[in-house]
Amino acid sequence: MTAAEIRERFLSFFEERGHLRVPSASLVPASYDPTVLLTTAGMQPFKPYFRGEEEPPSRRLTSCQKVFRSTDIEKVGTTARHLTFFEMLGNFSVGDYFKRGAAEYAWELSTQFFGFDPERVWITVFGGDDALGLGSDEEAVACWRSIGVPDDRIVRLGTEDNFWWSGPTGPCGPCSELYLDRGLDFGGEDDLPGDETERFLEFWNLVFMQYEVHADGSLTDLPQLNIDTGLGLDRLAAILQDVPSVFETDHFQPLVRFGEERSGHRSGSDAPTTRALRVLADHGRAATFLLADGVVPSNEDRGYILRRILRRAIQQGRVLGIGQSFLADLCEVVIETMGSAYPELREERETIARWAAAEEEGFGRTLAQGERLLADLVARAREEGASEVSAEDAFRLHDTYGFPFEMTKELLDEAGLAVDEQRFAALMEEARKLARTSSRDTGADSSAERAAGFAKAAGFQTRFVGYESTEADTVARAVEREDGNVLVKLEDSPFYPAGGGQVSDAGTVETGSGRARVVDVFRLGSDQALALEPVEGEIAAGEPVHATVDRDTRLATMRNHTATHLLHAALRERLGAHVRQAGSYVGPDKLRFDFAHGERLSEAELRDVEARVNGWVAANRPVRAIEMGLDEARNLGAMALFGEKYGDWVRMVEVDEVSRELCGGTHVATTAEIGLFHVTAETSSASNVRRIEAVTGAVAAELFEERTARLRELSGLLKAPEGELVRAVEKLTARAREAGRRAGVADDAATAERLVAAAEDVAGVAVVVERSEAADTKALLALADRVRQRLGDAVVVLGAASDGRAQLVANVAPAVVARGVKAGEVVRAAAEVVGGGGGGRDTMAQAGGRDPAKLDEALGTARATIGRSLS
Repeated sequence: MTAAEIRERFLSFFEERGHLRVPSASLVPASYDPTVLLTTAGMQPFKPYFRGEEEPPSRRLTSCQKVFRSTDIEKVGTTARHLTFFEMLGNFSVGDYFKRGAAEYAWELSTQFFGFDPERVWITVFGGDDALGLGSDEEAVACWRSIGVPDDRIVRLGTEDNFWWSGPTGPCGPCSELYLDRGLDFGGEDDLPGDETERFLEFWNLVFMQYEVHADGSLTDLPQLNIDTGLGLDRLAAILQDVPSVFETDHFQPLVRFGEERSGHRSGSDAPTTRALRVLADHGRAATFLLADGVVPSNEDRGYILRRILRRAIQQGRVLGIGQSFLADLCEVVIETMGSAYPELREERETIARWAAAEEEGFGRTLAQGERLLADLVARAREEGASEVSAEDAFRLHDTYGFPFEMTKELLDEAGLAVDEQRFAALMEEARKLARTSSRDTGADSSAERAAGFAKAAGFQTRFVGYESTEADTVARAVEREDGNVLVKLEDSPFYPAGGGQVSDAGTVETGSGRARVVDVFRLGSDQALALEPVEGEIAAGEPVHATVDRDTRLATMRNHTATHLLHAALRERLGAHVRQAGSYVGPDKLRFDFAHGERLSEAELRDVEARVNGWVAANRPVRAIEMGLDEARNLGAMALFGEKYGDWVRMVEVDEVSRELCGGTHVATTAEIGLFHVTAETSSASNVRRIEAVTGAVAAELFEERTARLRELSGLLKAPEGELVRAVEKLTARAREAGRRAGVADDAATAERLVAAAEDVAGVAVVVERSEAADTKALLALADRVRQRLGDAVVVLGAASDGRAQLVANVAPAVVARGVKAGEVVRAAAEVVGGGGGGRDTMAQAGGRDPAKLDEALGTARATIGRSLS
């Protein structure tokens, strides 16, 4: 039975038993779930259903969910079954059937449809945990007994094996697992399920999702009893196809064969080769799916996970001796193998190839530099008789040069050296703390949690009417006072709750007895709650309310939101289809748009994008919001945001003949209402993610007026018409440059004489190692050359600090090179001290670093390096 047939048989089985087949969600979790970076379980997209926060499309669901877990990444290739990416088959019950129903379905499908011998199927159940206050799951034991499983094939295990958590907080519960006994050929008489042996192979986990774990570790009951099951497709395929590992299954074999053909090596020939081919196959598959779901390589969060597996794949290619570029071709094999089941792979083919090739090219440069620097560290450690390289040096390789710590460990191990992994982990954690932004506001999180509890207790859902109107006459059906503010749930609300990058509305709520200002609108799934700041009187439950959105703020936000859609379309048109939204801010003051792209936009590209958007604004194109089925919207080419959760019925915002995006935000009726679009900044947001900030409407007009006033002021100062200002500034700059050059010639001569006088004699060689006030590296190189020429057979090393960086140059006479002093080695040693690197020829080299405070220490290292070479 092929993997595709197993997938279809499982899903059809449950469809025939009243389950709704749900397509796989993205590997990027929906924005409502901040507990994980990537989708790690089949139940993850259904968390709001289990918690009772949203109504499911059906009480019975089934899916084949794309899943990624990095916890076992080091085991990939060394075992028969560990993977990073895999497909998780599952059936789910939201308050419908419970333990007995789940057990009966699992037993029927396993024995009657997949053909397992009932005598070879063993069961594990939760054996209880005093710390959790839970006893043994005797209900589950009774269910299995009623099916006919004897007690001697039911094994009670502890929390580690048979209690399942969806994350540090969230739904959880005891579980029951099905194991296949593969016989005494794979283990001993006394082996049992749960042992770390090969005899019993776990293939299906039934989670009885009945609790929620909170941040303090306490458990509370979920609103209903739920079922969440998970069956790994790859593992089941290996069993049914009777092959020794998942890598021999039909949908893994093309990936393994690719590695064999490119390398000339064969899986099974020896352990290192087999491991390398398996890692290549697994990581290539995982990376392809992550790229298709909009993840791009970076040094943060899920982008770092992707970069890590891409680079591990590249490194294994090197182990196998694959010399030429191969990553994009490996991804293409994944697309051809699995594109039928996952059409997004084919849709994103170009984007996948682009990022894979770019990462391989970039990592090639990183490897060459990192391996050279690591070789220097190894040589120094051996010189000093050390048994390890410092964690600080390993961290510098990782943090400054992007050289993976895993590769540092592997290469050091080959050299017979160690590194302090605990110290490295501590340095990484310190770096993460520094990198965390203030946007993670725990106060805001707790406020949202309180609002969610208040809304749930209210027992009804607020209807959002803000698309149609910015005012509403309604009723305050629930009110709760807290810390001087008031939480309110209205029957109907015109206030937009923050979501999709758009900020929430501001405004006022008035009743016959009081008035309050809206300070926040909490988005709670498809529901909402208001946070109000009383202005006068009181807001009481049951009172009629007049709710008014601040119209000017809403209109400014609408202009920026529609402009964001135009900007997205213009970027894709100018740069390519790989451009995807990676984050946004849409407020009344400005718009900020983050997008996947690997390099800074040129002035011409930025100018073209801005002009294109303003052209669409001037064309006064209609903007329409249309509700339709998700499949219909996708067929129309509507773009969906990665990580957003969409139901079967969606809202598509269409700018006539320009763009179609799935969007729940508020927009202008025509593009002309935007007025003016102006880009204020283009920067890097993260590795491979660019950021554009822009303004529209009145804010853009104010900026235009301000700049016009400055131009007029400059025109008066330079006594030149506005149209001639550039030429006037060019002439003024040229005159200033010439004056500076004349003064600089005199200064350089005096500085050179001072440095010549400061030369020291080291083993018969004139040596100058000094700080300089040179303005840039070019001036520093010229000064070093001038001093060295005056001294003859000499060594000159100069350092300077400017713009928050340290600069180093070395100039060595050929005769001194012959005595063992090499400019490249000297500056590399010094550069490590200032957290940088560099190199060059034996006679001339330069380097830079990001820690100018250590420049004097770096110059001391240079002086010591020269002394050792001449001794």
